[in-house]
Amino acid sequence: MTGRGVWTQTEEMECGNRSQLTHFILGLPNTRELPSLFFLLFLLLYLLTLLGNALTLLTVLCDPRLHALPMYCFLGHLSFLDACLSSVTVPKILAGLVGPSGRAISFGGCVVQLYAFHFLCSTECFLYTVMAYDRFLAICHPLRYSVVMSRKTCLWLAAGTWLTGSIHAAVQAFLTFRLPYCGPNQVEYFVCDIPAVLKLACADTATNQVVILANIGAVAAGCFLLICVSYAYITSALLKIRMAQGRQRSFSTCSAHLTLVLLYYGPPVFIYLHPSSSQASDGVVAVFYTAVTPLLNPFIYTLRNKEMKKALRKLVCGQTLSLHT
Repeated sequence: MTGRGVWTQTEEMECGNRSQLTHFILGLPNTRELPSLFFLLFLLLYLLTLLGNALTLLTVLCDPRLHALPMYCFLGHLSFLDACLSSVTVPKILAGLVGPSGRAISFGGCVVQLYAFHFLCSTECFLYTVMAYDRFLAICHPLRYSVVMSRKTCLWLAAGTWLTGSIHAAVQAFLTFRLPYCGPNQVEYFVCDIPAVLKLACADTATNQVVILANIGAVAAGCFLLICVSYAYITSALLKIRMAQGRQRSFSTCSAHLTLVLLYYGPPVFIYLHPSSSQASDGVVAVFYTAVTPLLNPFIYTLRNKEMKKALRKLVCGQTLSLHT
């Protein structure tokens, strides 16, 4: 069942005889009254997101001690993912706020945006799981950590998150766009995402919705379960640490990661598992998810980590000295 009801076989045949849509019109709910203000707001968020994640990535890459440690290697990947995720959605939002023509997106562009959106989101989901496993090894098995989590293992795990995310997104995009789209073309959303696009399909989407949601739900639930299991062991190990300083340092790193996990999982759960919510409320939550969370991530990790703050200060001071000399 789609937003317009169940499609009969006759209606599907009629749609098949009509031409395929060449473009979609993205919606920007609650932004019509003050487009200039929203444009400046989103532009500021986007620039700060790029700046924050670029600084985090450069700090990890330029400090030999950091990019040799798995935790910071994964953090570098996370910063790159956040910058890319924001770049997939926010520039199109800005174009839509400039004028009506900016809200149009070609059919192929919609396919690419949906794929890229789910590719980056699912990769980030797998990366958070790997980061939890890294913390589990570091805290629960510190003596074996350097052997188990070697540089080669770290690179393989990072590459695995990207590959798995790519495959998962390809499945989602294929299931979504194998259906015919012959009109209307008004997407009630600011990005080509699965729930909004499926409503425009000229066919019964009940099976697609069940399969897609089951796929997304299984991946998200599986990753979240693994994270919870890791932190159950981590919590048990932290309680056994007698030195307050060691416990506080470990807890600080874990709390930063847990905060990012909650920011990551909260909005998608609301959007995909709360069918009674309105499209406007989903849009607000998704904007937070794609525009605000990528901005918060580098600050949460950097400001709560002494090594990152020290390396960032060293990077900034070094660049400043080189400019003066």
